[in-house]
Amino acid sequence: MPTLADLSPGQSAEVLSLSGDAALVQRLYEMGLLEGERVEVVARAPLGDPIEIRFGNSRLSLRKAEAANITVR
Repeated sequence: MPTLADLSPGQSAEVLSLSGDAALVQRLYEMGLLEGERVEVVARAPLGDPIEIRFGNSRLSLRKAEAANITVR
């Protein structure tokens, strides 16, 4: 399954699941990043880390390792 870390800037996808560190998953849920949410990769840093995403009216930067724990479709 592809992950958020696999997407390029400009691509969007639907979140299928979040995994990894329980505290991070809880914080993402609290910020509104839920299963079924549409996310778009806005930009990547020059070396690929971090990744800036947009969902709803929010923007968020995630480390590549964190984005790799978010399965998308």
